[in-house]
Amino acid sequence: MHARMTASPRESGLDPVAPYLSGMAPHVVIVGGGFGGLNAAKALRYAPVEVTLLDRNNYHLFQPLLYQVAMSGLSTTEIATPIRSILGRYPNVSVLLDEVVDVDLDDRRVVLRGGEALAYDYLVLAAGAKTNYFGHPEWSRNAPGLKDLDDALEIRRRVLLAFEAAEREPNAAVRRRLLSFAIIGAGPTGIEMAGALAELARFVLARDFRRARPEEARILLLEAADRCLLGFDPQLAAQACRQLEQMGVQIRFGAKVRHIDERGVWVGDELLEAGTVIWTAGVKPQNLAERLDVEKDRKGRIVVEPDCSIPGHPEVFAIGDIACFRGPDGEPLPGLAPVAMQQGRSVAYNIVRSIQGERRLPFRYRDRGMMATVGRSRAVVQLRRLRFDGLPAWLTWVAVHVFYLIGFRNRLLVLADWFYSYLTYRRGARLITGRRLQAGVPRRMIEPSEVERDALRRAEEKGEPVPSPWNGGEPPPPEPYPAP
Repeated sequence: MHARMTASPRESGLDPVAPYLSGMAPHVVIVGGGFGGLNAAKALRYAPVEVTLLDRNNYHLFQPLLYQVAMSGLSTTEIATPIRSILGRYPNVSVLLDEVVDVDLDDRRVVLRGGEALAYDYLVLAAGAKTNYFGHPEWSRNAPGLKDLDDALEIRRRVLLAFEAAEREPNAAVRRRLLSFAIIGAGPTGIEMAGALAELARFVLARDFRRARPEEARILLLEAADRCLLGFDPQLAAQACRQLEQMGVQIRFGAKVRHIDERGVWVGDELLEAGTVIWTAGVKPQNLAERLDVEKDRKGRIVVEPDCSIPGHPEVFAIGDIACFRGPDGEPLPGLAPVAMQQGRSVAYNIVRSIQGERRLPFRYRDRGMMATVGRSRAVVQLRRLRFDGLPAWLTWVAVHVFYLIGFRNRLLVLADWFYSYLTYRRGARLITGRRLQAGVPRRMIEPSEVERDALRRAEEKGEPVPSPWNGGEPPPPEPYPAP
């Protein structure tokens, strides 16, 4: 089995690749090793096709538990598994560590970061989403998002360094600012992050410091809408907010962020001082979606047919966060793991049906409900018409997340960690690692964030002026508040 590599279609001058090259089995290229891509590859493991899965990371990440890594509850290896160890047992599936930067729909090739191209007969786009700063990539320097392991480790580093810096700070006012945390966005990730941070400060770290008082940490949850957990039942969402407030989290609705700098968050004309800011306010499709000259919705997602194929290109499918699939009510399906998983399996089955000359079947989503945990023994669950919260909801949340984890070892380790934390209020992953920040200075970055590097790369491609990135050292002076 060999991946069919060629030079870039713009450079090679080769003729378009015809389907089923040289009598070989049809070649299915899957872009992305997340929930959608991985399930598509596994569903094709016994099909008469060659499968190549490409991802710029070598691991599959269980994103629903990413916040637990950021808040020192779990280690990285407990929520991430090497893709090769998952798919290596299937002889018709190969894995490439690379990034797809463009797709030539006419010639049926995907273009890789180094300029090479990979021919396909069928293409599954499952590249996922990235953090959306709504036109302000510079905010990522002071407010990291949470989309991959690097983000989680960066947030964990900043949070733990804030407590370390407060421990040796003699000035009480400066200590209060260091122990002020602002989380922007009150969706499921923001809610879970705020609850985990409150528990970390009030129970886990409270006994470990002498001068700093972690239990007095100020945690602000900012939401531009008039309530949290949009998409959940309003009464259930209100219950989640009440549970957070009981844990000491301050929630502000209608808080539209205008600016973020070294001092904190600007909401209108008001500066909310914060030593650490975390962004959980939204996501958008990966850059690959922008490259395709196809129909997209207002959020930049690729509009797809009932079988998840792209209009005019029945051999190309888009699934998960990169796709806009409208349900029976006409509304796009939410960006949830069960949606991507079911779409991945459906697309795989339809590829086999196409090869066998059979009619494709439309995708039908089976709603598995929504849930969010607020903290120890606190959660909210919405399963169709069933709504409940508290300990039963938390136990349901635990069971579902452990069930969806890949690998028996990961399930066992996560259960053991949660059981230990539940009994002792201790967390074992409180390690400060990495070199992106200077030791003891939580807000001073040594290298620009991935969001900033991506913005610089796109500006270069478009021929726009490129500002020189900050290369570390002394941080730039605080920017003046931008005029409305």
